[in-house]
Amino acid sequence: MVDPSITRGGLLVALAVFGIGLYELRTLFEFLGVSVPIVPYLIAVVVLAFGIYGYISFFDKWRTESELAEADSK
Repeated sequence: MVDPSITRGGLLVALAVFGIGLYELRTLFEFLGVSVPIVPYLIAVVVLAFGIYGYISFFDKWRTESELAEADSK
């Protein structure tokens, strides 16, 4: 079974990659002639980031360094 616990660094990297991917999609739409305003994009990324961070913090899903080392040794 997969453990949903993640590290803070892993979350930040995942959000950065996701945000860049969305921005590139927006750029592609602009290239195709579909005008997409940037403000809703920025609001959506910020809400998503705080939502995920809040969910993980609320349900205490963070992994610590000692938990990671323990999991690697098993």
